[in-house]
Amino acid sequence: MRRVGRAINRVLLGLSGAVLFGAGGAVLFGGLGLPAKWQLRLPAGWPWSRPDEVLLPAHARTRWSGQGWFWPAVIAALAVFVLLMLWWLLSQLRRHRLNEILVDSGDGEGATLRARALEGVLAAETESLEGVDRAGVLLTGRRSEPRVRALLSLAPHADPGTVVRRLSDEAVAHARRSAGLDRLPGDVRLRAVKHRPERVS
Repeated sequence: MRRVGRAINRVLLGLSGAVLFGAGGAVLFGGLGLPAKWQLRLPAGWPWSRPDEVLLPAHARTRWSGQGWFWPAVIAALAVFVLLMLWWLLSQLRRHRLNEILVDSGDGEGATLRARALEGVLAAETESLEGVDRAGVLLTGRRSEPRVRALLSLAPHADPGTVVRRLSDEAVAHARRSAGLDRLPGDVRLRAVKHRPERVS
């Protein structure tokens, strides 16, 4: 499913780039007066064929401007378009979770390990540590240089320093050795679990 999403994303990026490139080329083609310079016979009604032409003729620009709904609709459409473009840009910039990790098998060929399997093992071992109520683990970075991002929910009696030290010395160290990695850096976020008060009689 993730591969399909990446493929769709690339197709959309390619189509958007092609449309913008074609539109910009057509405007530049007419703006520089190249049809007249090259003595090209363009089809009737071809837009942007001379430098003095505008992108939209006057009747197209003013056709609906007298209607009360026109400008609110234009502003709303542009706002939605800008928000969608910002969301798309942020989705391209964010770090995606790894699908697999490159493991040194010792024979020069290498092997791959499913990242979700290692994430599950890391989360299970982390939750077994004293003071950890819940653990969420995500592997990011590159296949050859993964990074651990962990979110730990700590019990009220937990010592954060001890939990982080045991996470590094035990769970992360075990994962690093089992995957044959030289290093496995990580970022840890801690939060306290809020328990509902109970009435004691």
